Amino acid sequence: MTQSTQPKQHRKFIAIILAAAMAITGASSGPARAGDDFGKVVAGLAVLGILGAAIHDHNTRDRRETVTRPHRPRPGHPQPRPLPPRVGRYDLPAQCVKYFPNFRNGRSLVARGCLNRNYDYVRSLPQSCKVTFWNGRKNRTAYKPRCLNKHGYRLVNR
Repeated sequence: MTQSTQPKQHRKFIAIILAAAMAITGASSGPARAGDDFGKVVAGLAVLGILGAAIHDHNTRDRRETVTRPHRPRPGHPQPRPLPPRVGRYDLPAQCVKYFPNFRNGRSLVARGCLNRNYDYVRSLPQSCKVTFWNGRKNRTAYKPRCLNKHGYRLVNR
């Protein structure tokens, strides 16, 4: 079934709760008597048991209908190729985003040393995104992630 024709599961649950509440309300509208307490407790436990069984059945049914298989490419089908260098050069390694507490009250920047180790096109990064700041021991150079994003670069996990 598609998502649009399948009824929402939370609506079914609300309908069951509403029906049970109406049934209990109708049964308990009579005058209260001391002898009926045991019957009411048994009826309440039966309703709770039925609801619990329905929820359990619903949860196990969802797990039984889910089929997962590892992806094995079929022979004869083309394999996805890596991005060409002119496109892949805009993918920056996300592990190079570091927290620098001494830069403007603590900001995350893309560290230049990490980029030198993990990215081949550091020299082509926009100079307008480059910042140099004092970290207490020496000058550090990094790049602003938001600025790089505006210039078309994106941070990806590899």
